[in-house]
Amino acid sequence: MSVEDQLVRLAQGHVGHGPTDLILLCLFDWAVVALAGQDEPVAQILAMQAGVEGDASVIGGGKTSAPDAVLINGATGHALDYDDTHFDHIGHTSAVIMPAVLALAEDQMSSGLGPVVEAALIGSEAAVRLGIWLGRDHYQVGFHQTATAGAIGAAVAGARFLRLSRQQAKHAIGLAATGASGLKGQFGTMGKPLNAGLAARCGVESALWAQAGLTGDPHGVAQFGATHHGVADETAWSGEPWKIARISHKFHACCHGLHAMLEALRDLDGPVAALTIHTHPRWMSVCNKPAPATGLEVKFSYAMTAAMAVSDVDTAVIANFSDATARNRDLIALRDRVTVLADDNLTETQARVEVSYQDGRTATLTHDLAAPLDMATRQQRLQDKAVALLGGAAEPLWAACQGRDLAALTEILRG
Repeated sequence: MSVEDQLVRLAQGHVGHGPTDLILLCLFDWAVVALAGQDEPVAQILAMQAGVEGDASVIGGGKTSAPDAVLINGATGHALDYDDTHFDHIGHTSAVIMPAVLALAEDQMSSGLGPVVEAALIGSEAAVRLGIWLGRDHYQVGFHQTATAGAIGAAVAGARFLRLSRQQAKHAIGLAATGASGLKGQFGTMGKPLNAGLAARCGVESALWAQAGLTGDPHGVAQFGATHHGVADETAWSGEPWKIARISHKFHACCHGLHAMLEALRDLDGPVAALTIHTHPRWMSVCNKPAPATGLEVKFSYAMTAAMAVSDVDTAVIANFSDATARNRDLIALRDRVTVLADDNLTETQARVEVSYQDGRTATLTHDLAAPLDMATRQQRLQDKAVALLGGAAEPLWAACQGRDLAALTEILRG
């Protein structure tokens, strides 16, 4: 079966016992980080550029056309880089899929969140499987999976939501393949969250175009893979029924490469004398700044974030990643007692921390972000994160998502 047929099969398949409760949590988490990111420069600049009026809500106020709304909201939801990640996919799914399906829902005058959740589940699953199909070569050569696989996943979500025919869905997917793009070279600039917004817009427009009769190459995804260093990994279409179930949420406002270490440190049992952190070699060049000088650099520092955790500085609070934190003498003293080592025996989702306590005891703490997290714990931690970011505004947002109330949710997003 061709890659396009696999994606159409997803678009038109049965949700069955799919993890819709998990997708609702993903929707809630995306809305939280999007609302928290609405004042970021990329969000403000894009909102000012919005053109025609329409029915789709813009985070922070107003309505515009579905393509404009999804561009703004996609970038806004990824502006803080605090949204969920899928390590098999090597990217962020909700940042692209959630704004896409919400914009379509308002554009099509949908009355509830049920179809939104269903389309979001299908689109997220498609993005993850396509990310696996493209493989790590695609990512390592410089393409941003959030944007490339995400754009096509958003088209699949759109095909599901709009109930496109098999042929229309194939055209939507092919059109998205010709518009999908996004470079890792944008990391560290406003171009990174813009990648998510562009991907979401690409998927929405492709689905709407196909619905209107626009046609494209039905083998567009295969060509995209062949010309963008895809490896065509057929394991993407086998294995567990819902690969999206392995999604990892961020509970710390820093690089995801640090999270396994920070989760391990939750099991500390007393004042610390020194730490030795073992991590996958990939992260050594990503988030191992030994002496960060700014709040942004702290977000990419094993040593300083470990010092924060040891000192009970809440790493879920964005404001704690500040220039003042980088200059804090007590934290620097702890930071300098942290050693970070690469370990080929660990996966990218694992960390091992050797602890020397001040009373002479030693311990080894481990964590794997890929380990299943029960729904009750995940839910509670996401609600705690929401309160840390939004304060009292977290409760009505939670109620809107759990009540599957589209009107209430979009009203909150507009502010």
